[in-house]
Amino acid sequence: MSYAPFDWIDAEARGRAAAGLVRTLRPRGAEPEPLDLASNDYLGLARHPEVTGAAAGAARRWGAGATGSRLVTGSTALHAELEHELAAFCGFEAALVLSSGYAANLAALTALCGRGSLIVSDAGNHASIVDGCRLSRAETAVVPHADPDAVAKALGAHDGRALAVTDSVFSVDGDAAPLAALAEVCRAANAALLVDDAHGLGVLGDGGRGAPAAAGLAGGGGVVATLTLSKSLGSQGGAVLGPARVVDHLVNTARPFIFDTGLAPAAAGGALGALAVLRREPERAGRAREAAAALYSRLTAAGLRAVRPDAAVVAVRAPSAEAAVRWAADCRAAGTAVGCFRPPSVPDGISRLRLTARADLTEEQIAAAVATIVATAPRQADAPVS
Repeated sequence: MSYAPFDWIDAEARGRAAAGLVRTLRPRGAEPEPLDLASNDYLGLARHPEVTGAAAGAARRWGAGATGSRLVTGSTALHAELEHELAAFCGFEAALVLSSGYAANLAALTALCGRGSLIVSDAGNHASIVDGCRLSRAETAVVPHADPDAVAKALGAHDGRALAVTDSVFSVDGDAAPLAALAEVCRAANAALLVDDAHGLGVLGDGGRGAPAAAGLAGGGGVVATLTLSKSLGSQGGAVLGPARVVDHLVNTARPFIFDTGLAPAAAGGALGALAVLRREPERAGRAREAAAALYSRLTAAGLRAVRPDAAVVAVRAPSAEAAVRWAADCRAAGTAVGCFRPPSVPDGISRLRLTARADLTEEQIAAAVATIVATAPRQADAPVS
């Protein structure tokens, strides 16, 4: 008798193929891409000798892995140093390091919310926020993108504990959230504000201190931030920053922290090395923003549809998922690696190339990337947008 409990997977695979939504893994080599506009290495620190040296040194001293959860054997003096440095750099009272930015969002949302509480979530928020809302068991109100009035209305309709959550810079189009207005709305409703600063740290704020610092919110009693160490800091891991009592609460209640193995020492060491470089070279943040602005202005001048960047992400619209995949492949074949976002990864259903500007891009590299993207563009992508 045949037993085929996974036959349904074949039908789903055929549906994805028909819709042009098949994802594939493309292992890269050890050498960097000829021209990389696909990674999130905004400050060009992932291969910086000081950063890789710090990572290697941490592995030699502390071992290849953390050896256990943070509450057992997975906390080292290196983790404590990283938490102190992150909090000080970003302007918060305390920080808690986790194994990823994804885990940081799950930890914050599940520990700070629960049955009977309300989460108000921006429609453009990252998948980790969406999953954190689901796992929290709180009531979740999804409101229109970057709309403080909608947040105020949702908070006003709830009596009890509440939290609004938003990306600081949205990963799909690279636009920034109106953090100051959102904070005011939350203060008026006695609600907390959680800001995912994954794409703001290292790019926004004085010397790259992040979007909450830029908005004057860092260290506020009602504001909590999450971030990742895998973008501007060129390493891996995540963190939650906020009041000390919030961090203590997470240590005691956040399951993604309590039951997960601690961040590998090499990643903690690499992040510390990157922070040291950023403190010494704060101009890297401005260079990343300038590179993004240059990409945007040249692409739109050539007639492509792009969204004006508020940080280091530049989104270029494509006419379809199939066209976006083909466009990205053609760019890669021509020596320029670009990201490709399409459903279901994009909440608006619009496929696009996603370019990540880096602080170490030269004028020649920017010109070459623009030339490649324009030369390979689908014919339908022809009207500039603001």
